[in-house]
Amino acid sequence: MRLQLILALLLTLLISGVQRVCASVLSYSPMSKPTDPYQQRDEQQRIREAVETARRLALDLLDRDVEPCTSHSPEHHRKTLDISLCQTGSSLAKVADELDRILAATPKTSGPLFFNQLFGGRDPAAVLTEMLSPLVNSSMYTYKVAGPQILIEREVIDRMLAKVGFDNGEGMFTPGGSLSNFSAMLLARNAVAPEAREQGLDGRRLRIYASSDSHYSITKNAGMLGIGRANVRLIEVDREGCMSVSALREAIEEDLASDIVPVCIVATAGTTVLGAFDPLESLADIAAEHRIWLHVDGALGGSLLLSEEHRHLLAGCDRADSLAWNPHKMMGMPLTCSVVLLRESGLLAKSLDESAEYLFQTAPDELNPGRRSIQCGRRNDALKLWAAWRLHGDDGYANRISQQFALAQYAVSVIRAHPRLCLIREPQSINVCFDVVGTSAVDVCAWLEQERAIRIGHATVNGRTVIRLVCVNPDLSNTDLDALFEAIHEAADAVS
Repeated sequence: MRLQLILALLLTLLISGVQRVCASVLSYSPMSKPTDPYQQRDEQQRIREAVETARRLALDLLDRDVEPCTSHSPEHHRKTLDISLCQTGSSLAKVADELDRILAATPKTSGPLFFNQLFGGRDPAAVLTEMLSPLVNSSMYTYKVAGPQILIEREVIDRMLAKVGFDNGEGMFTPGGSLSNFSAMLLARNAVAPEAREQGLDGRRLRIYASSDSHYSITKNAGMLGIGRANVRLIEVDREGCMSVSALREAIEEDLASDIVPVCIVATAGTTVLGAFDPLESLADIAAEHRIWLHVDGALGGSLLLSEEHRHLLAGCDRADSLAWNPHKMMGMPLTCSVVLLRESGLLAKSLDESAEYLFQTAPDELNPGRRSIQCGRRNDALKLWAAWRLHGDDGYANRISQQFALAQYAVSVIRAHPRLCLIREPQSINVCFDVVGTSAVDVCAWLEQERAIRIGHATVNGRTVIRLVCVNPDLSNTDLDALFEAIHEAADAVS
C-alpha cells in the first residue's frame, strides 16, 4: 500500500513534468514547427490529453493490483477484446478505452498474487523514468543523439563493473539475459576462432560447457552462433543443483583428446529453478588451467553483489571473462534491463564494431556505444536503473535483497511446519521448491490460476515435478505468503 501511494504521488507530479517535456520537444526547433500554429497547439493538446489519460489508466492499474485477474482462454479474449487493426483510424479516447479493457484482462505481475517468474513488484523511480523516456525517445548509439544519457549509461556500467571486480572492463546493455549470454558466447567463440567473424567457421568442432540446470538460452545461442546445439555439453549437477567440478574436468580432458576445441564454460549464478550457484572459484581454476573463456550467467544472482551478506555466493566472479546481470530481476527494474560485463576492455569493439559514417559522425568512439553493441537503434534501459540506484543507493538494494531472502526463509518455515508439504531442497537464494504430498504440482498450479488468479509455476527437479515459489518481490509480506499457502491447501483438496 505504501508503494502504491508513492507511485500515485509520482504520477501526479509526473503530469506537470511531462507537459513541460512535451512542450519543449514540440517547440524545440523552428524547422520542426508546423506551418499552421493552430496545428501545433492541437498536437500539444493531444499529447497532454494522452498524458492525462495515461495517469488515469495507471492509477486504475494500481487500484486493481490486489484484485484477482481471472484466467481466460485465447478464444475468450478474441471475442471480448477488440484487438483488430483497421483501414481507418480511431479517436484517442476510444483507443484509451480499449487499452483499459486490455490492461484489466492482463495478468498482474506486481501484486500479491504473482509468484510465477524471476521478476515482480515495482520501483517508483524506475516507473517514473520509464514514463518519461518515450517522450525524449533517445537511441543509445551516439552521443550526438543521446547526449548526457550516454554518460549516465557509462556511470551505471562502471558501477556494475566495480561490483564484479572488473577493474579494466567494459559492458553493454542488451534486450535481455539471453542476448547477454549470446554476446559473451560470441566473444568466446571469436577468441578461439578469430577468423569466424570474417570468413566463418573453419570446420573444427567447438564445444560449450554448461550445467544440466543452465538456462535454455545456452543451447539456443550455440545454434545461432554456428557452434551447434549438439556441441553444448551439459555437465551433471550435485544434489544442490551446482555444476560438478570433477565431471567438468573429465569432459574437457575427453574433448581435448578427441581434438574438440573448448570455447567456453558457462557457470550459472542463480539457476532458474533451484536458484543454485555453481562453484565459481573451482570453475575459474579449470578455465585458467586450460585457457578457456569463463562466462557467468548471473542474470538472477548478479544482484547479490550489492549485498555484503550474500555476495559470497559469487566468490570468484572477478576471475571470469564475462558476466551477465539482469537488474529487472532482483533489483526490480521494469522489463527489460540486462547488462553483459567484460573483464577486459576493447573486446566488444573487436567483435562488433562496423563502419557507418552516416551514424558515427561526432564525439570520440568511447562516447558512441553503438560501435560496441549488438544493436543499432537501442532503447534507453540505463536511465531507469540509474534513477532507481540514485533513489536507493547500495544500502537500499542490500536491504531489498535481505527482504527477498527473508521471505524465502519464511516460506521454508511454513513448508517445514506442515506435514502435507515437502521441501525439495534447502534454497540457496530466493527460489523455494516444494511439493504437496500425494498431489500433482501441475494440477495445483492450474487450479490456483483458474480459481484464485494466483500465478505460480511448476518445474522438474531430478525427475520430480514440484512447485517453484519465487520470492523476488520484496513488497510482499509474510501475510501474503500465508494466504498463498492457504490457497495451495485449498487447491490440493480440490484436485486430490
